Amino acid sequence: MNILVTNDDGYMSDGLKVLSEALEAQGHTAWVFAPDGERSGQSHAMTLRHPLKIRKLSEREYSCSGTPADCVILAGHGVLPVKPDLVVSGINRGPNLGTDLIYSGTAAAARQASMNGIPGIAVSLAEFSAPFRYAAVAYTLAERLDELMALWNPDVFLNINAPNADDAHRFELVSCVPSTRLYHDTMKIFDGPDGHSYCFFTDGRVETVKAANTDEDVVSSGRASLTRVLVYPQAANRGGA
Repeated sequence: MNILVTNDDGYMSDGLKVLSEALEAQGHTAWVFAPDGERSGQSHAMTLRHPLKIRKLSEREYSCSGTPADCVILAGHGVLPVKPDLVVSGINRGPNLGTDLIYSGTAAAARQASMNGIPGIAVSLAEFSAPFRYAAVAYTLAERLDELMALWNPDVFLNINAPNADDAHRFELVSCVPSTRLYHDTMKIFDGPDGHSYCFFTDGRVETVKAANTDEDVVSSGRASLTRVLVYPQAANRGGA
C-alpha cells in the first residue's frame, strides 16, 4: 500500500521516522508529508488566508508550512504523485487519550483522512520523558495493519495509544472507549513595556476520570488502547462507531 505518514511534531521527529521504517519493513511504501515544525495542540486548524509552502526533501518525503490537516488535504489534491491508500498520523510524543482528541493535531490528520474517504489511524506514545521507545507500537501497528483497516469505515478514525515499552515488545490492542480528561491549566501574565500584557501557559495538571474500559484504563494496565472515534456527530445515529 501507499501510506501517507504525517504528524503534528514535525517531519524531523523520531516517532515519524520509526513509524515509516516499520511500515516499509512490512512491504508498504511510506510517503512522508508533515509540517515543517511542531504543530501540537492546533487541532483541526487549516490554512485558509495565506499560501502554503511545500518542500520536497527526498523522493518520498515532503514538508509543509501548514498543519497536519493541511498535509492530508494537500495529499488528496495531488501534491503527492500517488493517492494514499491509508493515512497514519504519528507517532506522537505524548498521549492522545479521551478528551485530548479535541485538541490533537495528530488526531485531526486521521480525522481528515476519513473525511476524504481514506482510512485514518492516529497513534501516540503515552510518555512525556525520554527515552521514547517508539518501535514497539510502530511494529505492532505495521504487523496488524490488515486487522486495523478492517475496523475502519468512513464514519470513524482509529486512535491508538501505547505505553513506553522495549523495542521487541508487541502490544495487545484492546478496544475501548475514550476517557474523560480534565485540564487544570496554569498561566503567568506579564505586563510588557510596550503596553501589552503577555500570557504564558505553564505546567498545569491533567486529571483523568477513572472508569473501566477507557483508553486511559487500558494504557495504565500496560496494554495499547484502540478506540474508534466518530468523525461526524450524526454517525452515532447510523451506528457508525
